[in-house]
Amino acid sequence: MSVTRSKLAYLMAAGVSLAVIAGVSIQGQAEDKPVAIAAAPAVEVDVAPVVARKVVDWQSYSGRLEAVERVDVRPRVSGTITEIHFKNGAQVKKGDVLFTIDPAPYRAEVSRAEAQLAAAQARVRFAGAELERATKLVADSTITRRTMDEREHNARDAQATLRGAQAELEVARLNLGYTSVVAPIAGRVSRAEITVGNVVAAGAGAQSLTTLVSVSPIYASFDVDEQTYLRHIASVKDQAGVPVQLGLANEAEYSRNGTIDDVDNRLDPVSGTIRVRARFDNPDGLLVPGLYARLKVGGSDPQPAVMVDERAIGTDQDKKFVLVVGDDNKVSYRPILLGSRQEGLRIVTGGLQPGERIIVNGIQRARPGDVVKPKAVAMERPATQVAAR
Repeated sequence: MSVTRSKLAYLMAAGVSLAVIAGVSIQGQAEDKPVAIAAAPAVEVDVAPVVARKVVDWQSYSGRLEAVERVDVRPRVSGTITEIHFKNGAQVKKGDVLFTIDPAPYRAEVSRAEAQLAAAQARVRFAGAELERATKLVADSTITRRTMDEREHNARDAQATLRGAQAELEVARLNLGYTSVVAPIAGRVSRAEITVGNVVAAGAGAQSLTTLVSVSPIYASFDVDEQTYLRHIASVKDQAGVPVQLGLANEAEYSRNGTIDDVDNRLDPVSGTIRVRARFDNPDGLLVPGLYARLKVGGSDPQPAVMVDERAIGTDQDKKFVLVVGDDNKVSYRPILLGSRQEGLRIVTGGLQPGERIIVNGIQRARPGDVVKPKAVAMERPATQVAAR
């Protein structure tokens, strides 16, 4: 019985040993044979060539719109306002009647001056006749030389009185004309500050009846710091036609073109800036004084530049970079230096060469060293897409 148990134990031990040896053999064979792993497909990305073109170095500023002409309309004669001939905020032409001041007293003054002129003319005729007679009599020694001198004096005095009467009549007629308060310039009128029935006084200190501003052209004034002035404005300020672009607060781009009109003759030592004024046509009257304006000034002649879409630019801490795709479709990291934004693209001042391909869409999915599947697209997107940004 014991012998049988010993044989059974021996056989079981031998079976375990064979199983271990078989397992080791199978494992060794598995290790010798490589395991096939499926390669990940290449990431598809939008790739565009870097744009190279000549651009003007535009410098950006902010400012306010100003009227080329602005007039506070004041009465030149005193009297009662009898009529108002415009609607508040209306556009008027030069010479249009805005207010009427009661003309009756001034018509009477004209009549009085006309009567004085007629009397003066009569005295001139009488004095002239007396002088003519005296001239004949003094030749015959009928009257004394003293009498002749008196007649000459009376004739000269009558002429002087006539000229005075003529001047008084002219002033009276001017005052009568001033009872019609007219627009001194063409433009947009403000509200009427005086209503019908009120009495107004003449003079420089008189209350303003309304305000009138010109519409087109219009100025945009902005301040430029000293360094920017020396670098971009000083060399071109005396040239005609230096280009300026204008955009309003609700516009994404710059919708209007103008030119620099003048640059101030001194730099403000307190603010360290100099005032520059640009001139723009305003045929639709949309631009009004006081509006905020975004301005770009062309500070140079067209220069060659490398440009990319801003969607292709990544940020790495304090650095900017793009992902360049080589001829082998392999991605490489490229730090770049940026300039200003021009024509919907960003100028790259260092790090890229014209014609190099960069990833413009899918930059988050690609890594340096990856092989990608490039899809060629244009660097510049349609204007509708740019405006929607």
